[in-house]
Amino acid sequence: MNRQDAELLDAQDPLAPLRAFFSLPEGVVYLDGNSLGALPKATPEHIRRTVEQEWGHDLIASWNTAGWIDAPRRLGDRIAPWIGARSGEVLVADSTSVNLYKVMHAALQLQQGQRKVVVSERSNFPTDNYIAQSVVRAHGGELVLVDTPEDIPALLDDRCAVLMLTHVNYRTGRMHDMALLTRWAQQAGALAVWDLAHSAGAVPVDLLGSAADFAVGCSYKYLNGGPGAPAFVWAHPRHQGQVWQPLTGWLGHAAPFAFTPDYRPAPGIQQYQCGTPPIVAMAALESALDVFDTAQQLGGMAAIRAKSVALTEAFIAAVDAELPGVQVQSPRASAQRGSQVSLSVPSDVDAYAVVQALIARGVVGDFRDGDPPLLRFGFTPLYTRHTDVVDAVSALKDVLSSGDWRAPGFQRKGKVT
Repeated sequence: MNRQDAELLDAQDPLAPLRAFFSLPEGVVYLDGNSLGALPKATPEHIRRTVEQEWGHDLIASWNTAGWIDAPRRLGDRIAPWIGARSGEVLVADSTSVNLYKVMHAALQLQQGQRKVVVSERSNFPTDNYIAQSVVRAHGGELVLVDTPEDIPALLDDRCAVLMLTHVNYRTGRMHDMALLTRWAQQAGALAVWDLAHSAGAVPVDLLGSAADFAVGCSYKYLNGGPGAPAFVWAHPRHQGQVWQPLTGWLGHAAPFAFTPDYRPAPGIQQYQCGTPPIVAMAALESALDVFDTAQQLGGMAAIRAKSVALTEAFIAAVDAELPGVQVQSPRASAQRGSQVSLSVPSDVDAYAVVQALIARGVVGDFRDGDPPLLRFGFTPLYTRHTDVVDAVSALKDVLSSGDWRAPGFQRKGKVT
């Protein structure tokens, strides 16, 4: 695909109007939406109104008049259709880590101490495994990590309590078959917990159709809710009322403003709320979700996924053709790949420095250490163009062929890599 081909594809793209909804710096190819989504243009005004009018003028009345108290459920209802859930089943609250702690405890409680092994992947995002380590310690259990997804079935035995997986792997972009793995886990008597951090808003997810047990996810990647935006949590309705989640905060109480001394859990997903919602952050997320309303009118998830596949396949084809020695570390089969492509470079090339040199040229991806170190490129269908694919590969080719990555400034690592 040359640039003329790419421009033609962009002109025919049904989602092309959505790019105008985002504030993207001129001359920058932004391929890091799998780490932090771009800023929707409407968000600053929405935050300003929340701060100046609702907080500054209306003060505490806004808990009622502006609907602040209902924001966790309201935003959850807006996310629900994008993850295959129904209205009233999703709650926006806390962080992905905190929500995972809640649902992992709930899942092990449902097993009533008869099973205590949690199975996950060694390559899972570290916070998920750290949280799982904490939970199994509290329950006297064990966390077993597999090196490859093919190792999972053998561990789904009568000791396995929970299969905990991230739907799309943060390093490689490999996407699990949620329905299949959930079915295998449940046939073995285990529960399936899914992290949708790298899925929500970019790839199809069907929690109810897959009969998953619990799910969590963040809203600052493909949902574009802003840095540190609140996460979401879902529990299958069949589990509601069966157990208490462990963080029994006041807004998860059945009657929080009765101010009773003893905890009584709220019905349904409301129990999974703990403390007071971060209203300014939720205002940012609410404006970001407005873009998805327009996306639904332009073809919805079917159009988003089709564009994601087209962009990632074009990128992989260009890397194969233009960059000898660079290896694609993401699955080549689109059915097994999320909306990102990860690359590795020869061992004598500093992958981190290559990413920094790319950023200096206006192509923003990111780096993840490991074996091998990876260059990650996220393709957000709401604003990424086919021309971005061409420009990114061209810039990467220049960085590698020129050796610009060797400049000392590109070797220095910041706190965030």
